[in-house]
Formats: sequence, C-alpha cells, structure tokens
Amino acid sequence: MASFGVNTYLSSVGISLKPRMTTTTDQHGNPVTFAGVSAPLIGDVGFTIGGGGNVRFGRFQDPRAALRARIQHKVVVPPDAGLSARKPIPASTGGQVQKQGRSYEELKAKHLAAGTLFEDDEFPAIGSSIFYSQPTAGLFQWKRPKELSASPKFISDGISRFDVEQGELGDCWLLAAVANLSLYQDLLDQVVPHDQSFDHEYCGIFRFHFWHFGEWVEVVIDDRLPTRNNRLVFLHSHDQDEYWSALLEKAYAKLFGSYEALKGGSTVEALEDFTGGLAEFYDLRGKQPPDFDKIINHCYAKKSLMACSINADPNVVEARQSNGLIRGHAYSITKIAEVNQPTGKVMLIRIRNPWGNEAEWNGRWSDRSREWQSVSDQTRRDLGLTFDADGEFWMCFDDFVREYEKLEICHLGPQSLNDTAGSARITFQMTVEHGTWQPGVNAGGCRNFLETFWTNPQYRVQVQDADDNDNEDKGTLIIGLMQKNRRKMRKQGIDLLTIGFMVYALKEEHSGPLDMNFFKYNAAVARSNAFINSR
Repeated sequence: MASFGVNTYLSSVGISLKPRMTTTTDQHGNPVTFAGVSAPLIGDVGFTIGGGGNVRFGRFQDPRAALRARIQHKVVVPPDAGLSARKPIPASTGGQVQKQGRSYEELKAKHLAAGTLFEDDEFPAIGSSIFYSQPTAGLFQWKRPKELSASPKFISDGISRFDVEQGELGDCWLLAAVANLSLYQDLLDQVVPHDQSFDHEYCGIFRFHFWHFGEWVEVVIDDRLPTRNNRLVFLHSHDQDEYWSALLEKAYAKLFGSYEALKGGSTVEALEDFTGGLAEFYDLRGKQPPDFDKIINHCYAKKSLMACSINADPNVVEARQSNGLIRGHAYSITKIAEVNQPTGKVMLIRIRNPWGNEAEWNGRWSDRSREWQSVSDQTRRDLGLTFDADGEFWMCFDDFVREYEKLEICHLGPQSLNDTAGSARITFQMTVEHGTWQPGVNAGGCRNFLETFWTNPQYRVQVQDADDNDNEDKGTLIIGLMQKNRRKMRKQGIDLLTIGFMVYALKEEHSGPLDMNFFKYNAAVARSNAFINSR
C-alpha cells in the first residue's frame, strides 16, 4: 500500500479557509459527496492515482481515500462514475462479517450431529497448502492439537504480547502485528473469537475474522497443523498447550492460499488485515516532518498501531548488528512514554523483537543501562520496566530515528471495533472506493510519462473541520492506495506492481478531469514517497 499524511504540505502552499460542502469528484467530473458536514473548510486538494508504469497490465483497487474529519458515513456515487459504490463499514462489525463459502455455524452443527471431525477441503492438509514452490514430501506431518497435547487450550490464561514465537516461516512481520494486536483486547477479540475451545462442542473447526479489501470476512479452518517430530513447525505460542496463534496463522495462510504466501511482508499489511485501519509509512532516512516526535506521540495517544524496521542487508539474511538490532527484521512498538531527567523530559519508545529472546538493543536506555539509574522506582513501576531477555527493550527517540530506517503506522478507522475498551480511541473517518486501471484508458503510469499521466484516476477532495486536538486550523488528510490479491497470486509468478499517487493544490474552480497542461505546469504539493511495489 502507498500512503501519506499531507496536512503539513497543504499548509505550506497557503490553502485558504472558507465554508463549503465536502465533495470529492472523480476523473469524469461526477461528484462523490460526503453528506452532513458543517465546518470551516481547510482546503481544496486534487490528487491523481498512478500505477503499473506506462504500459503495465493488471487489475488494481482504486484509491482508498481517508479523511480524518467530521464526516458522516454516506458516500454518493453516480451510476456512471466508473466506480463501484460501496457502503462504508460500520464501527462495529457485529453481524457484518461476510461468510466465505460454508458458514462456521452450519459446518459445526453438521459435524457435532454426526460425531465427526471437520476436514477443510478448501485448504486441505497437503503439501501445496504449505509450499507451492518446493516439494514437501516427508517434511511435515499434519496433526491436531489433541494429538500433540494431553490438555490443549485455545487460549491459556489470556493473551499477551509475549505469547507468540516464530517458527521456520519467514513471517516475523506477522508476529510483530500479532504482538501489537494483543495490546488492545477489543481489536484482538474481533480477529480471534474467544468462544472456541477443545472441550465444549469440539469437532475440529475454528474461525477467525480478517478485514479483506474493504470488508470483514470469516475464515473457517480445521485444526490440523504442520508438525515435525510432534512439534509445531511454524508460528506457535510459548505455552506448548496453547494453540490460538498457530490456528490464526493457518487461517491467514488460507486467506492467501498457502503458508509460503506469508513469506516476507510489511507489518502494517497484517495490521490492516487485523483492524481495517489505514497504513502510513515514514522513511526515517529521509527528511522528517517538523515535530516528528509529537506526530508519533499523537499516533500512540489515538491508539494507532506501529512497527519499525531496518532495511535488509542484501548479502545477509536478518543480520544482527553490533548494537543488537537486526537488519531486515520487523519490530513492534508497544509503548511510548516520557521520563524526567536533569536535562529535561526524555521521550522513550518501547520496542519488541518478535523472536522474544536476548536479541535486544544494547545502547542508551537498554536493559540495565546507566540511564535507568536516574529514574525513580515509581516511574519504573509505571512503565512496567523489566530487564528480562524477552526481546523487549527501550530506546530514546533520538536513537530510534537514527538507528531505524522505516516506521509503519496503522491508523484505526471506523472498521475497527469501538467498544468500552476502545471508547477513548480517536479515529479518523474513512471511505473506500474500488475500481481498476485499464491499459490504454486510465493506466497512465507515474509523472515521468507526462503524456499519459493525466489519464490516471483523478479525485477532488475538500477537507473540512480542523483537527480538534491541536491549536492549528488544519485538518489531516490521509490517502491510501492498495492493489488487490497480489500475495495470493505469487504462486502464479505475479508480484506486486509499482503504484503511487501525487497531490495538487486547486486554487481555482474546475470541473472535469485536469488535462496534461495542468500537470505540466503545476508541481505536486505532496506525494507518496515514491512509486513502489507495495501492496
């Protein structure tokens, strides 16, 4: 996914304030109206979505445009707009989860009545469900938890960020997302229904919920898991009698066609699929926005989920550096806090290595470093400070932005649950549009291809209502762009294509799509960091 927060850039181009309705216009000039808005306007923005280079082929999902403003969830799209109108997903997904194929309730009732164990023929216990690019004969044995444990539990003594351990599959990005998810019980309950067990009404069937390209879907699996020598091979819980995590990974693998499809990825991709949130990326090696520490603090305060990583060394897989950090490895951010020091307040970031071992940061504010000597016992208790070899450690903000190279943020939207545990969560409002890029019609590539760039889908957005948690008359606009099903199509040799978007300030009234001359003589005020092969 390509995404970007652009409020800083909009203020730099002097977009004026004026009262107006909030309306988005597609490239055909048809209005897409967000109804029920009454607030001072922040500004007019036009953006164009490009993908696949100048002559690439393929189907994509058109922009997932998010407006964090006071906008009611009503989207009006005329029938001839060339878009698939979609009713926004409500804040609570209760009763709104789409059933794929046979329902969990029907299958469970059938097997309980027959006294049989469910076997999933949609994701069978065969080698191709594990790897599609290599033979698996003799490498794995599929076994149910009751064949591995005398007293298996779905969840044992609750779920915490320390529960999950990585197996032989290269999906540390998924583990980092699970660790983040476990911080918020309401979000976790949405993905992992707790009314499942190996005791009451057990018949070998389990279910999980994922947000999949605009809607919540239920994935049903049997509980046969890949093992070797009676031990789980892939993701598993630290407690060998607990199986929710291994079953969650299996359901996620089914969603994308195989376990191998989960090799390599971005933590925020899984966080999107777990929450229905919107991804945002920061390149920490590039120029950071002003008050970047405040941005991160704000994201944490509104319960955004965050992860970080250091770019991989092309010559070494997950190379450990002298400072203890590992290249090409996904980390989850589990807490942000400030502590008082003689020189003033210091912002600290707690980070977790999903391996859950001694591979931790060893610089300032690391376990047992001298910096902790000046922190009071009460502050240590408030932070939940421990010095265990558990993969979790603290860093100060300055070291964090110097040592890490990528920050991923998943902003929670109305698709995420909003019950008592999350009632204080500050969220943006979101609308989702689906469509395609068609070669020769509206697949214009990036700005390098000026003659066709203007044919890309164009949208006009007017942002109203300043953010209510700062003292500035600005609103935040987050634009996300996602391409569908590329992970599932890996086994066909189809990989991610290059996508991106650019944002332009509209200083005059305009109807219909902007032509080539506009893009020739006007510079973008913001853009995705680059046109990249990201979901």
